[in-house]
Amino acid sequence: MASALHHGTFEMTTTDSDRTCWKQWDHSYVWHPFTQMREWMAEDPLVIERAEGNYLTDSQGNRYFDGVSSLWCNVHGHGHREIVEAIRNQLDAVAHTTMLGLTNVPATVLAKKLVDAAPRGLQRVFYSDSGATAVEIALKMAFEYWQLRGDPNRTLFVSLSESYHGDTLGAMSVGYSEAFHSRYRSLLFPCLRISPPHIYRYYRHETAEDALAHSLEEAARTLSDNRDRIAALIVEPLMQGAAGMLDHPAEYLAGLHRLCRKNNILFIADEVAVGFGRTGRLFACEHAGITPDLMCMGKGISGGTLPLAATLTTEEIFNAFLGDYEERKTFFHGHTYTGNALACAAGIASLDLFVKDGTIARLQPLIALLTDLLHPLREQAHVSDVRQWGLMAGIELAEDAPARQPYPPARRIGKQVVLEARKRGIIIRPLGDVIVLMPPLSTSAQELEWLVSVAAESIRAVTESEPRP
Repeated sequence: MASALHHGTFEMTTTDSDRTCWKQWDHSYVWHPFTQMREWMAEDPLVIERAEGNYLTDSQGNRYFDGVSSLWCNVHGHGHREIVEAIRNQLDAVAHTTMLGLTNVPATVLAKKLVDAAPRGLQRVFYSDSGATAVEIALKMAFEYWQLRGDPNRTLFVSLSESYHGDTLGAMSVGYSEAFHSRYRSLLFPCLRISPPHIYRYYRHETAEDALAHSLEEAARTLSDNRDRIAALIVEPLMQGAAGMLDHPAEYLAGLHRLCRKNNILFIADEVAVGFGRTGRLFACEHAGITPDLMCMGKGISGGTLPLAATLTTEEIFNAFLGDYEERKTFFHGHTYTGNALACAAGIASLDLFVKDGTIARLQPLIALLTDLLHPLREQAHVSDVRQWGLMAGIELAEDAPARQPYPPARRIGKQVVLEARKRGIIIRPLGDVIVLMPPLSTSAQELEWLVSVAAESIRAVTESEPRP
C-alpha cells in the first residue's frame, strides 16, 4: 500500500493491487460474525473504505446509504465532526488507563451524564464494551444481590419468548435462539419464558387488546407461581430486535414492571438496541414511564464510533455490595477496557449532540413519515407483516402472506432482497426473511423516502421473479 507524509499528515493512496489484497486476505484470515463462511468465501466481498454522514463508500468508490446504522449503532452519522474532535482531543491526553484502582475524567463525566439522562432512580454506572457484556453484568448483579440479601433460592431468570440478549453464555441463557444457540443448550442455565402480546407470532386471530390481556395474565401466573425463586425478569423494551423486530405496546412493558414490583422481582431493561433515540425517546422505558432496577446500554452509547457499553442500576442494588473487605461483598467482575477514555469521550460528545441538535424533537416528524411510508407495503404481495417503533422497522416476507406461510430457508429471500437494495445504493440487512430498516437518527426526510422506496422495489424484484417450488 502506497503512502506519503505531507505537512505532518499521513495520506493513503489505494491501488487496485491493494484492493485485490484486501479481498484475498479477508477470505484467507478473517472469520466473520453470523456468517456462513463457505458462502462468504465464494463471493466477492464488499470492502468499506470510508464513511461520511449517513453514507458508506466501498473500495471501488461506490457510495451507499447506511440503512441499518452499521448494525443499529450509528446515531448522528459517520465522522461527525464534534465526536471526532472529542476523540482526537482525548487521544492527545490519554487513550486508556485501567479503572482497577484508578479512574479517568471521561468515564466519570459520562457516568454523571448517563445518570442525568436515564430514568430517575438509576444511580450507578458499570462500564463494559458490548451489549452482551452489559447483560452479563446485569444478570450477575441481580443474582448476587439476592445472595447478599440472604435469599439464595432466587436463582431463576424470566425472559420473553424469542428474546435475544447477546451471544455470551449468560446472555444466551436468557435470550435463547434455537437458530443461533441450539448446539450450546447443555452449557446454558434454565430460564422461564413468557409470550409477549405479538399477534403475528403468539396470539393469532386475537385483537391487540385481547393479546395484551392474555399475555399479562400469563406473565402474572409465571411470576406469582415462582416469586420466591425468581431473581429478575429481563426484557427488550418495545421491540425484540434479533427475534425479527417483534414489537409490543408500552402498556405491556408497564404491566410487566408492575408485576415485578408486586412479586418483589428485579426488572432488567435491555436497551442495547432500542436506547439512544431509536424508539423516539432517549430510552424506550420512558414510553411506559418506568424505572428498571438495572438497565443495559450499548450500540448507540458512543454514537456508533467506539466499543462501549454500560449497566446502570439503583443505589439499593449498589448498597448490597458494600461491606468490609473480608466480607467478600465486592462485585468481582471487570474488563480490561472498562471505562475506556476514548470511548467515553465519544459518549459524552454524542449525548451533548442530543441536546444541542434537539435530536429527539427532530425525530418525531420522521417517525410519523416512516409510518406513512410503510403503510402501502402492507398491501404488497409477499409482505405478511410490517412492524415499527420509532425509526426501527421490520418487514416480514412470506411465500403465502395471507396464510403466513414462510419461504423455505434455503431460498434465502431476505438475502436476495438485500443484494437488490445494494444495487440501488442502499445497505440493509435481513433477519431471515424479515427486512430490517434502521437508519441513523440523522437521516433526512428525503433519505427516508428513498430507503423505503428501495426496500419496496427490492422486495418486488425478488418475490415477483422468484420461481414457485
